[in-house]
Amino acid sequence: MEKSINEEKVIEISNIKKEPDWMKKFRINAYKKFIELSNPKFGPELKLDFDIITYYKKIDDKIHNRWEEVPEEAQKTFCELGLPDAEKKYLGGIGAQYESEVIYHNMIKELEEKNIIFCDTDTALKKYPELFKEYFNNLVKFDENKYTALNGAVWSGGTFIYIPPKTKLDRPLQSYFRINTKNMGQFERTIIIVDEESDLHYMEGCTAPTYTSDSLHAAVVEIYVKKNAKCRYTTIQNWSGDVYNLVTKRAIVEEGGCMEWIDGNIGSKVNMKYPSCILNGKYASGNCISIAISKENQTQDTGAKMIHLAPYTKSNIISKSIALNGGEATYRGTVNISKNAEHSKSIVKCDTIILDNKSKSDTIPQNKVYNKTSSIEHEATVSKIDKEKLFYLMSRGISEEKAKELLIMGFIERFREELPMEYAVELNSLLKNYF
Repeated sequence: MEKSINEEKVIEISNIKKEPDWMKKFRINAYKKFIELSNPKFGPELKLDFDIITYYKKIDDKIHNRWEEVPEEAQKTFCELGLPDAEKKYLGGIGAQYESEVIYHNMIKELEEKNIIFCDTDTALKKYPELFKEYFNNLVKFDENKYTALNGAVWSGGTFIYIPPKTKLDRPLQSYFRINTKNMGQFERTIIIVDEESDLHYMEGCTAPTYTSDSLHAAVVEIYVKKNAKCRYTTIQNWSGDVYNLVTKRAIVEEGGCMEWIDGNIGSKVNMKYPSCILNGKYASGNCISIAISKENQTQDTGAKMIHLAPYTKSNIISKSIALNGGEATYRGTVNISKNAEHSKSIVKCDTIILDNKSKSDTIPQNKVYNKTSSIEHEATVSKIDKEKLFYLMSRGISEEKAKELLIMGFIERFREELPMEYAVELNSLLKNYF
């Protein structure tokens, strides 16, 4: 498909996918809103040329469940990333998206027998139309901002998960998203429903090779955590330095439910991402533990949002940022405890290490409490490498470079300990290339 975007191309995408009329109309309305809306008035300046982006690219006509059937170029890429080995060792199911479409998807038989739905979002629209329509565009509306509107117009791929009541998964489900073409746009749509008293750990990985001009990743994630259910969503994002990563992620949590965002932001040119929890039932809880690492020509504008709507709700935000070689790392967060959310509590901790005099960091919180029985604790620190600790390590025969690495790894330990072992090893490897 040609670059740039217009209403005819939006209709063409819908026709290629053989979608129902209501989805085609939805896409057209979203496109009109995209044209109408301006870029966000907060955060880093976005200098995207929408006319150079490829909005839809398909490399195969079917979704495979055997790696050897995947087209050679994509197969090679995913094998180099270690996905087939990961699937065999510790995953309950995996989906892999290459450019605009999911091209590989598989789930172990044991999960199928539990009536778990785990498929790409396009397939869900066809196979489970009523369930899909109930939850699609319900939590993140297409007209919220320019990039939710763009996603609504050209969305393709993504993950759809439904976990039935009282269902526990012994192993995580994972999706992997790869942009492999210059000026490519990727616009997946993910919907996750964890029904009452169930438990899900979902993991997501993202990569792209480096080109000399910009690519765009504008995803939308909607998560529904029902009564006494739990969902953990782990992301390690390693986009290349030419990708604008502009993502909207939101969960709504009912009574006694728990949502956990484990969010690693290592790559991208500009990253704007603020995972959100709407705590809608009493005793609901939301946690977000994140790291953001920004180096030369990179801006990490990240954080979290916790909206307390019910009594006895709790939220916890831990944000770790590292800025080096002229990078910019900003924490931007919101905690809002409503009038009805009595006896609620939120704790926010933001820590940043700046490794040189060229880099910068800002902390921009919005904390609001609208009743007298609730509280918010906010703590923020900005520091450099502790010279005394560095001297101590070097006095034990450790090189300065290795000593700095050890101190940085210690700084993000709270994040690393939340990762599965395989992800923690991958994170260590990625970080060693940065410092």
